[in-house]
Amino acid sequence: MSKMTAQEFLARHGMSPERIIPEDFAPLMARSMADGLAADGCMLPMIPTYLKNSGEVPHDVYAVVIDAGGTNYRCALARFTSGGCEISEMRKMPMPGTGKSASWEEFISFAADSVMPYMDRADRIGFCFSYSADVTPEIDGRVKQIDKEVVIRGAEGKLVGASLLEELARRGCVGKSVVILNDTAAVLLGVSATLDKERYSGFIGQINGTGTNTCCIVPRRRIGKLHQEGDEGLIVNIESGAYDGFPRGDFDLELDCESVSPGMKHMEKMTSGVYLGALCRIMFSAAANEDVIAQESWDKIAALGAFDASHVDRWADGEGLEELGISEDDAAFIREICLAVFDRSARCMATNLTAIALLTDEGKEKPICVCAEGSLIQKSRRFRPMLEKYLAECALGVYGRKLELVIGYETTLPGAAAAVLLNK
Repeated sequence: MSKMTAQEFLARHGMSPERIIPEDFAPLMARSMADGLAADGCMLPMIPTYLKNSGEVPHDVYAVVIDAGGTNYRCALARFTSGGCEISEMRKMPMPGTGKSASWEEFISFAADSVMPYMDRADRIGFCFSYSADVTPEIDGRVKQIDKEVVIRGAEGKLVGASLLEELARRGCVGKSVVILNDTAAVLLGVSATLDKERYSGFIGQINGTGTNTCCIVPRRRIGKLHQEGDEGLIVNIESGAYDGFPRGDFDLELDCESVSPGMKHMEKMTSGVYLGALCRIMFSAAANEDVIAQESWDKIAALGAFDASHVDRWADGEGLEELGISEDDAAFIREICLAVFDRSARCMATNLTAIALLTDEGKEKPICVCAEGSLIQKSRRFRPMLEKYLAECALGVYGRKLELVIGYETTLPGAAAAVLLNK
């Protein structure tokens, strides 16, 4: 009796990419987005950032930019010129709260220390704060949680921008303004700031790397939970990694149970780089237990320890398995599983982007610019071609919506500069 094929194994466990048909799921996800615009407490939070992307970013005006969202903290001067965004005098330091805990007051003092050398040349501060925070109409961020292995005591409920301005004023530095945004909005603003905006009918921000998220621009009047009128477009943080409308398989459920956030971020766990390696590891172990691949093959992979999306990308191209001494049949099986993981991730993201086009009703005449950044979209040899294939088949082929991917690199600081220059 021949061994089970990769396709049979995937189907047996509910992991076949074909279960996710972008043209069928896109209208359902668009409906969830509309629900999130109407009221809080929905599957997709649809968080208004109160940021706009209209107009041209002024040239030769300095802003101070901060990026705090992981274990590193960066601060610099930024200005836009005819040649793009110039970042100068950048300082990179460990984020307070890494290694040992810090208090909120210590963090704010640290942030004030970091910007003081620039305060004689800039009055505006763009602060990319990529931790969980509620955005206020003043474009400040009220901290909900600081995580990512960073421990800052007493942060919950504090306003990031107001706290920084208060500390600067205490030091005699007044007349400054701060805008708080997250990394997804920063990507949208940072990429689009140097483009001819008239070429596009709309803009989407897309993160496809360690995590998964998207943002889009929606008129105020369509954000029902704001109870406002007007056609001015605001950037809305979709938090699309939280979407729970896709069918999940046995190994998705196992991964969810093993994760640090069980029951949360279902789409992110099906799509993002930080989870794809862990998902493949679970699948290869199960394949060995079911005698689909040799135990010896699994032992050789397991001996690598933790592996990530970069390993999966190489194995999807058939690289690196022969060096491990894995048999030709088992290598072929592993390659098919890796390809399927990327395929399913691309189908989910194509659904997400098409849903945004349906929600905003853009992309009919002029394309929507998808401002994208992240290790998966930038580095994977498989993911981007698959994503563009499904966008062509679904968004354009079925719904007549044109979407154009523009890949950004290190756009967080330019995005923070564009945010404060356009909005304060």
